[in-house]
Amino acid sequence: MSHLEQFFRYLESEKNASVNTINSYKLDITQFCKIVMEDENFDNWSVIDKHTARLFLVKLYDLKVSKSSTLRKVSAMRSLFRFLVREEVVGSNPFIGLSLPKKDKNLPEIMSVNAIDKLINAVPEYWEKAQELSKDKEFVHFAILRDQAIIEVIYSGGLRISEAINLNCEDIDLISGTAKVQGKGKKQRFCMLGKCASKALREYLGECKNRAINMRGKQPLFLNKFYKRITPRSIQRNLKNYLVSAGLPPDLSPHKLRHSFATHLLDAGADLRSVQELLGHENLSTTQIYTHVSAKKMQQTYRQAHPRAK
Repeated sequence: MSHLEQFFRYLESEKNASVNTINSYKLDITQFCKIVMEDENFDNWSVIDKHTARLFLVKLYDLKVSKSSTLRKVSAMRSLFRFLVREEVVGSNPFIGLSLPKKDKNLPEIMSVNAIDKLINAVPEYWEKAQELSKDKEFVHFAILRDQAIIEVIYSGGLRISEAINLNCEDIDLISGTAKVQGKGKKQRFCMLGKCASKALREYLGECKNRAINMRGKQPLFLNKFYKRITPRSIQRNLKNYLVSAGLPPDLSPHKLRHSFATHLLDAGADLRSVQELLGHENLSTTQIYTHVSAKKMQQTYRQAHPRAK
């Protein structure tokens, strides 16, 4: 077994890293092997030194890789060498102490409450038009209820798209209005299902019952037309259609609903630590970016309302 295979097994078994994280590490490390060592199957890690690590940064700069992507790739290499040091394959970690570009502090884009209402209302509007072209007209009603429930659940609980599609029926408790979510690093948390989300889920589950679909236990909650777990790509594609129907910017993504969830809670006076727990952030600093969004909105309101601010 190669050192890389051992590393990926370590990430999965000991670090409980998600499939997405492991795949990202594979891509980043493979890129290092290709552009620096010129060997996709490179595995002689003891020859890597500080000079080689810096060369990786230079190559990424020449390829015009963004700052955030560069930081992620260096983080992947640093994690790999941390593991190799532990296994006594190498003596030191050459990716520690590098002079790295500072990450741009871009404020997350959010949707207003009115925009989210428009988005949800656009779901049936889109399908009414699509129904004329659809060969499976019975599926249309199912798709409307499903996608409205998905949007409501993501916004109500501040879920990542991967967390929403990985929900199983046993994870939902409509009586208490909560859902058990498996987040990054396979860490579990509970998210809230508000009145609108619970109502949308009941209507969707009622339609599943009418179709005699078993919606219990480990059965996936959100299904495609073949009654298998829906994919992130399907949700993203459908969302683009709904955004166009609603007259909203088509570049908005499901993750913007998560950003909106956090910002709307803070705007309404929610405690930052509580929002951190609801989002499943390990560090409070990750959550604090939303306070800047709220502050920006507050400044806008101040400039518009205060007679001496103009």
